[in-house]
Amino acid sequence: MRAELYFGLLLAVAAILAIPLQALSDSSAQTLAGADSFSTISDPAQRSAALFAEAAKVFTHPRCMNCHPAGDRPRQGDLRRPHQPPVFRGEDGFGLSALRCPVCHQQANVDAGRVPGDPVWHLAPAEMGWESKTVGQICAQIKDPERNGNRSLEEIVHHVGTDHLVGWAWAPGAGRQPAPGTQAQVGALLDEWVKNGAVCPN
Repeated sequence: MRAELYFGLLLAVAAILAIPLQALSDSSAQTLAGADSFSTISDPAQRSAALFAEAAKVFTHPRCMNCHPAGDRPRQGDLRRPHQPPVFRGEDGFGLSALRCPVCHQQANVDAGRVPGDPVWHLAPAEMGWESKTVGQICAQIKDPERNGNRSLEEIVHHVGTDHLVGWAWAPGAGRQPAPGTQAQVGALLDEWVKNGAVCPN
């Protein structure tokens, strides 16, 4: 009887662990308002800042923050734990010579081993580290050519809205919570942010 009870408890725990992470999270944090929903803000500067703040739901999500660490070690999982095994940025963001990112991270997600993948899996440049930054500070980084890969604002919009590795955040594989909304939505938010003056939230 005890064995049956123990087995039943194990099944119950397994069922709880199988609940998708999305179902356990705040649904409002998993959605993005459409860019057109900010048209009621009459002041362009306030509208621009509000648009970026909405897009920042994506930038501050673990799917993005894990690859934009403050240091040289990536984070992983929804709890943003230090990467295991210990790996480090390297000179080009693809890892040290002894353990390059593509050694484990293949062309696509490997759900059986819960290893994410993309053809160009790597860390964001060190100057684009967002960890522990406010939304306003992240905004300033994104606008600064010296810290954004020498991109124009229009190129930033294109990069965020269409880049394949950025797009992984919305198809992260089994056991990972996707970024809020869609890649097209965040691209549209940033496009309107630029058109309204590219103002950063306070």
